Amino acid sequence: MTEIHQPAGLGRAAPSRPAPNKGALIAVGAVLVVLTNAVVFLLPPLLPLIQAQYHLATVAETTWIYSALTLGGGAGFILLPRLADVHGDRNAAVAASAFLTIGALIPAVGDSYPTLLAGCTLMGFGGAAQLLPLGFLRRNLGESGITVGVAVLVIATGVGIVVGMIGGGVIVATLSLRSFFIILTAACAATTVASYATIPHAPPAERGRRIGVLGTVWMIAWVAAVLLTLTQGLVWGRAALIPLAAGVIGGIAWVRVERRSSSAVFDVAMMKAPLVTASCVCIALFAAVNSAFLLLLSTYAQTSPTALRPADAYGLGLDALDTAWLMAPFAAAFLVRGTVLDRALFKGRAVPVFVTGALVSAAGLAWLAVAHDQRWHYLVGAAVMGLGCRIGYTASFTLVQMAVPEEKAGMAAGAAGTFMAVGFTLGTALVSGDLSASLISVPGTGLEVAAKGLYGIGYWLSGVLALLVVVTVLVSRARSGRRAESTAS
Repeated sequence: MTEIHQPAGLGRAAPSRPAPNKGALIAVGAVLVVLTNAVVFLLPPLLPLIQAQYHLATVAETTWIYSALTLGGGAGFILLPRLADVHGDRNAAVAASAFLTIGALIPAVGDSYPTLLAGCTLMGFGGAAQLLPLGFLRRNLGESGITVGVAVLVIATGVGIVVGMIGGGVIVATLSLRSFFIILTAACAATTVASYATIPHAPPAERGRRIGVLGTVWMIAWVAAVLLTLTQGLVWGRAALIPLAAGVIGGIAWVRVERRSSSAVFDVAMMKAPLVTASCVCIALFAAVNSAFLLLLSTYAQTSPTALRPADAYGLGLDALDTAWLMAPFAAAFLVRGTVLDRALFKGRAVPVFVTGALVSAAGLAWLAVAHDQRWHYLVGAAVMGLGCRIGYTASFTLVQMAVPEEKAGMAAGAAGTFMAVGFTLGTALVSGDLSASLISVPGTGLEVAAKGLYGIGYWLSGVLALLVVVTVLVSRARSGRRAESTAS
C-alpha cells in the first residue's frame, strides 16, 4: 500500500508571525465557502423566473448563465489560489470577494440579461474564493492547518449547497430578481470587509516568485474550451467537437511546455507524488457524482405528475423550497466529524478511505436507481450520498495538500479545484444528455420533460462514476508499487 507520511514541509520551522485569531479565521473561511457555493445553487430555482423576466425565447439561452459561471470559475480556480501563494492570502481573499461583489452589483444595477451574464462571469471567477481557506488556514494554524482547512472546505460546501437551494426557493416566493442581487451585493461586500479585517497581512508565501503569464492564460484557455463543450455540447451538437478538440490538444501541448518551464502554473513534481494525480481524478469523479445526483433529484422532484398524461405520469410536484429540504440530509452528512478519516490519511491508509467513500456513494445511487418515487426515498439517498461525498472530498483535498510545503498550498488547492470544476460540469453534462434521450410532452404547454425511465438510468450511470474512483486508486497504487520496485532494483 502506498504510504504517505508527514506532509511535505510540515516539519520545518515556520517564519515568526503574530498569532492569528483562530476562531475568526475559521469563521471567515467558512463564510467564503458557504457564500460561494450558495451563489451557484441559488440559481436553479431562479431559472424559470429569469427566463420569464428577461423574455428569453428558449431554455438554451438560460443555460448560458451556467456557462458564464463555469467559465469564470475555471479561470478563478486556476489563478486565485496561486495568487495567494505569490501575493499574499489577504490580497487574494479580498480580490476574490471584490469580484463576487461587483458580479452581484452589475445585474442589480443593469437589471438585464446581458448584465446578468457579465455578472455571473465575475461571480464565477470570485467563486474560487472557496479554495482560499485551504491556504490561509494551513499557513496560520500550524500543523493542524491541513486538517482544519479541509474540514472547513468540506463541511461548509455541504451547508452552502443546501443554503443556496433553500434560499433560491425563498427568493422565488418573496423577492424580485433585482432585490435578490442587491442583497447578494451587500453580503459579498460584507465578506470583503471581513476578509480584509481577519486574514493576517503576512508576506507572500513564495517571495520572489512570479506567475507565468503565458502558461496561466494558456491553461485558462484550454480548460475553458473543455468546460464550454461540456456546458453547451447538447445545444451545439457536433459543432461542440471543435472546442473539445482544441481543449484536449491545447492541454496536451500545455503539459509538455510546463514540464520545462521555470515558472510553471502547477509544479509537475507535485503531480508525481504518490496518489496525488489519482486524488485529483477522484475529486473530479466525486464532483461529477455530486452534480449528477443534485440534478436528478431536483428535476424529478419538481416534475408534477398531474401535469402529465396518466401513462407518462411521474414526479413529486414539489416547489423549489420543498425540493431543497430533501437535500438537508446531504448537508447533515457533511457535518459528521472526520477524525477517523484524518487519522487514516496521515497514517498512509488513503486507498481504503477512497474505496469506502466510493462504495458508500455507489450504494446511495443504487438505492435511488430503484427507489426514487417517494420523498423518504430521497431523504435516505441524500444522507448516504452526503456521507460518501464527504469521505471522498476529505481524502482528495487532504492528500493533495500533504504533497506540498505550505508555501505552495494555493497551487495544490488550485490543481484540485480545477479538476473539481471539470468534474462538476461533466456530471451535469452526463445527466443532461441522459434526460434528453427520450422526451414526453406536457399537455397544453408545448413543453417536454424526460421520460420516467431515464432517471433510473441516470442513477446507474452515476454509480459507475463512483466505482471508477475504486479503479483509479487501485491502479495508482499498483503503479506506485511497480515504480518503487524498479527504483529498489
